[in-house]
Amino acid sequence: MPFAIQTKDLTHVYNQNTSFEKKVLDNINIKVEKGEFVGIIGHTGSGKSTLIQTFNGLIKPTEGLVLINGETKFRDKVGLVFQYPEHQLFELTVYKDVEYGPTNLGLDEQEIKKRVENSLRLVGIPEKIWQNTPFSLSGGQKRRVAIAGVLAMNPEILVLDEPTAGLDPKGRDELFNQLQYMHKNLGITIVLISHSMEDVAKYVDKVIVLEKGKVKYCNTPKEVFKNVEELEGIGLAPPQIKYIIKELINNGIEIDENILTVEEAAVAISHYLKNR
Repeated sequence: MPFAIQTKDLTHVYNQNTSFEKKVLDNINIKVEKGEFVGIIGHTGSGKSTLIQTFNGLIKPTEGLVLINGETKFRDKVGLVFQYPEHQLFELTVYKDVEYGPTNLGLDEQEIKKRVENSLRLVGIPEKIWQNTPFSLSGGQKRRVAIAGVLAMNPEILVLDEPTAGLDPKGRDELFNQLQYMHKNLGITIVLISHSMEDVAKYVDKVIVLEKGKVKYCNTPKEVFKNVEELEGIGLAPPQIKYIIKELINNGIEIDENILTVEEAAVAISHYLKNR
């Protein structure tokens, strides 16, 4: 079975053969399994956004290949959600905004209706506000409507660039709950760029770390975040809970040093206190 996403010796150079030439991706070889939830992290300028834009053909590789389900023709299979996608909302109602993409595909009315309603329900937008203007919604709701517009195009892979940027904690939690639901219950392959190491540690199956256009690590969150000093050296701090766990261990508390989330820490500390 082919991978959902595979890159082979992927290289991209901006302004090639000019005085402004800059190599932003350098021989990238990665594999994303179907149904995986993958996080991509890296310091500003590491090549994250360029990489994900090669996944749906917005940017063509200077060298190498991008394969989606084993094929090189794939633009309609990958839904890409940029930072602040709600800035692209423009229709008079929530429903019409989500309807825009499928309508442009030339689908019949019944299929359009099915896709719009399924997508809005999938991201947790209640039917009572489908006819409201999208500009009356909260930040988190706007973000989810924008994602519904991408989902209505029926992509096989959902790629999100900093989807929680600018959201308050409630909006962030709501959005990640919906993404987690789609991943677990529908088997959608999700690729996430995030600056929040806490979110990456909590939600993804695999982490890809980029440094200056190269893959530095590609492994599970527990394995990647063991490399605290190396990550700090490239400007990435592991989840804050790692530092708290380290201090607890230094003070004689026997607890797993590989804990990555607050939830895991709460369970471990509770177990430690009960067994003292």
